Amino acid sequence: MQDIPWLKPVVHDFCTQLKSQHVGHAYLIGVHAGYGGEPLTLAMAKAALCHTLTQDGACGFCKGCQLVEANTHPDLYHVVADGNQIKVDQIRELCQKLTSTSQQGGRRVAVISLCEKLNLAAANALLKTLEEPGKDTLLLLQSNTPSRLMATINSRCQRVHFQSPSIDEIKAWLSQGHESGADVTWCLPVMGGPLELASALQDQRYEHLLQLRKDWTQSLSSGHLCANLMNINDNQVSDAIKVLYLILRQKLVKQTQLDALLRVKVSELAAKVMNTYHKLSVMPNVNSLALFQGFILEYKQLT
Repeated sequence: MQDIPWLKPVVHDFCTQLKSQHVGHAYLIGVHAGYGGEPLTLAMAKAALCHTLTQDGACGFCKGCQLVEANTHPDLYHVVADGNQIKVDQIRELCQKLTSTSQQGGRRVAVISLCEKLNLAAANALLKTLEEPGKDTLLLLQSNTPSRLMATINSRCQRVHFQSPSIDEIKAWLSQGHESGADVTWCLPVMGGPLELASALQDQRYEHLLQLRKDWTQSLSSGHLCANLMNINDNQVSDAIKVLYLILRQKLVKQTQLDALLRVKVSELAAKVMNTYHKLSVMPNVNSLALFQGFILEYKQLT
């Protein structure tokens, strides 16, 4: 958390609210995990449970901080998805726990990670607690895609103000752990954010993304699927589709001389590619060869 500079202003603002006793009862933290949504939410939870709070966050030394660090704080509850959903029984159990008395004599804090995974029944079960949370109860809802939340959930939470870092800020942050003359930020939309990109730079995933970019560029130019894309494994299909989307979007940005109708058609193909990516989570079996050949054929027909 201390190494992610764009999160510090959010924590500072939250600590100011805590110190002035103007803290809300529920916050929606619409910060993608790739930008630090998870450590930010946990830093806010830790600050809310700290006995000697500083302006920059939890002190790290008091009993409350030590319990949080040890993952044994009795007044901190963390809900994560059970599979692809956060289920109603999980939320009912959480709401029941929040009615009990604080064991440490302070706040009771509930963290719900990726709260967009609340199914309809779970979201409805959470509403009453959001409306009447009880004294000294704080709910922190982290979401990668807050637009997917029910409007009734959104309206009952305060939004944290988060300023996304600029590309230059991200480059400077990445350079602390990875020295490279090349611009690696081209694949940020594939990775989801700088934290995930930093992780990819430490293993072979980034090199694989570079190879995918080369393979798709070659295939789109020739009109034929190259050998590497024909032999891709199931775990790499999502990355391959997202890299294709980036290449198509890049064509729209850089090739300004494209005919207006062709630009529209390429944009529609890019949207179709991204829509396919979103559908992958519910596709039990994907024929990646047929899928990729279909994209190449459609692009060749356009151009």
